[in-house]
Amino acid sequence: MNNRTLRLALGLAAIVPAAAAHAQASPDWSLLERSRTNTPKPTSTAITVEDLKTRLFLFADDSMRGRMLGDRGNVMGTSYIAAELKRLGIEPAGDNGTYFQLVPVVDRALDESKPISLGGQTFVPWKDYLPRDNGAGERSTDGVSVVYGGIWGDAATMLPRGQADGKVVILTTTPDETGAGLPGLPNRQLATAYFHGSNGILIVGMANVPKEAIEVYRQPTGGMKDESPPAMPAYIYISDAMARASLGADPATLSPGAVGKPFAGRAVWKETPIANPARNVIGIIRGSDPVLKNEYVAIGAHNDHVGIDPTPLPHDSVYVVNHLYRVQGADDAPPRLNTADAERVNTLLAEIRKKTNGASARMDSVYNGADDDGSGSMGVLEMAEYFAGQRTRPKRSLLFVWHVGEEEGLYGSQWFTDHPTVPRDAIVTQLNMDMIGRGDASDVTGVTKDGAKIHGSPNYLQLIGSRRLSTELGDLVEKVNKDKSHNMTLDYSLDANGHPQNIYCRSDHYEYARYGIPVTFFTTGGHADYHQLTDEPQYIDYPHMLRVVSFIKDVAAAVADLPRRPVVDKPKPDPKGACQQ
Repeated sequence: MNNRTLRLALGLAAIVPAAAAHAQASPDWSLLERSRTNTPKPTSTAITVEDLKTRLFLFADDSMRGRMLGDRGNVMGTSYIAAELKRLGIEPAGDNGTYFQLVPVVDRALDESKPISLGGQTFVPWKDYLPRDNGAGERSTDGVSVVYGGIWGDAATMLPRGQADGKVVILTTTPDETGAGLPGLPNRQLATAYFHGSNGILIVGMANVPKEAIEVYRQPTGGMKDESPPAMPAYIYISDAMARASLGADPATLSPGAVGKPFAGRAVWKETPIANPARNVIGIIRGSDPVLKNEYVAIGAHNDHVGIDPTPLPHDSVYVVNHLYRVQGADDAPPRLNTADAERVNTLLAEIRKKTNGASARMDSVYNGADDDGSGSMGVLEMAEYFAGQRTRPKRSLLFVWHVGEEEGLYGSQWFTDHPTVPRDAIVTQLNMDMIGRGDASDVTGVTKDGAKIHGSPNYLQLIGSRRLSTELGDLVEKVNKDKSHNMTLDYSLDANGHPQNIYCRSDHYEYARYGIPVTFFTTGGHADYHQLTDEPQYIDYPHMLRVVSFIKDVAAAVADLPRRPVVDKPKPDPKGACQQ
């Protein structure tokens, strides 16, 4: 699942004299004793636990290097999927008779040879300012009027909404702000929503950005060649000196609405081809009905994850700290442990390492992405093998798409839906599988809209978007659950309008929904290993995953055999607009 928040290494040195962190009920530490290897076995037409284990241990192995877009590990992963489709005799539906659809992704990096100059002073990138994005869709700040917006979060001093439209707004902050897990910096999403009409949002807080975070932001980021997303304000952290040069005075001496000098520069970005190709993998199983076979039920997952951490860490340390104090993984801020917390962690680690003869303390640097989204990718592959082996196939065709670049911004699904290899209007439904391998009672699978933690169960499954376009599709999913005796406990909590976790907008199904194609997103939800080094295949709940895949298989068959396509009875989004949960 996509999460554009900063990935920072978690070390046990992050100990502060603070109140004790809140911990969930003690997890099952014996999972750290599980074997990291699995003997692969030939897969079968039936969807089985052994098949899922065989596939996922291969796809989420360390050798796949975290399958990050642009890395050779992603090429290895997509090659494995394509080889399996060929072995199964599934029709290729990519470019030029292949299984691959190339997605024109480029690396974008700040052009450091073109720094910003203000009032005769030249400011140094990464020292005086840090742009949060890669330039795509950013409004220009060059020559734009500057206004002081006040102290973020202080309603009494902030500039009212709309008064910074068309301007560059400079904000100061209070020390208790913790945007993106960084102290003293505002929540970027909230600040952008408040000053949405501005050309740029400049946060006076460069001194609050840790060195390790600066190094992460300095790395090139992926982007679509010549993309033109909806216009947004540039979002930049700046130094105190840069703020004074822009406003002509120390912001602390100014009132909100004070006008500075016109901003005389902008961050400039350069594009270079990525090192390895970005590839969707696409195959088709043709339907049995002579008319309905020209329509498609799309079944998808994403083939990428987030790569390798440059700073290896002890695997068990990350596991224990997160399962106690960061129960939603990357959806929670990095924990700040006090001395008592650290002592608790070290006591547990001593016990665990004694039982594992120290093996659990192995240094780890690979974000394997076993659940996110190895589970979905291999679930789709198991479904493809199942349907390919059936003597009687569904009436409509089944379109299997493994999207690339979901983690970097839904690039593969955006490209496929903008440039489909089958008629887009012929896609009647898209069923998306992302993180379907966890969801037991010890996992915090998300929070309700009012912030209460949700825990899973042996029958747990989240549904997102199933009735946002088509009431009929949502009803059908529930009917299959009942009539086929899957008896899954369906949780719609995270599908609530305006839910702060924004799950509806964070995976590939939305790129289909924006074109009015009814979707359902199936997931067992979040957990402490989400976007962490500890998302490895030995921690997957394979019997639970089997139940989820079997259920989605039956949903796909039911949609494919409907006499007519699911009725769209809800308003369609603007395909070029921003997603709104």
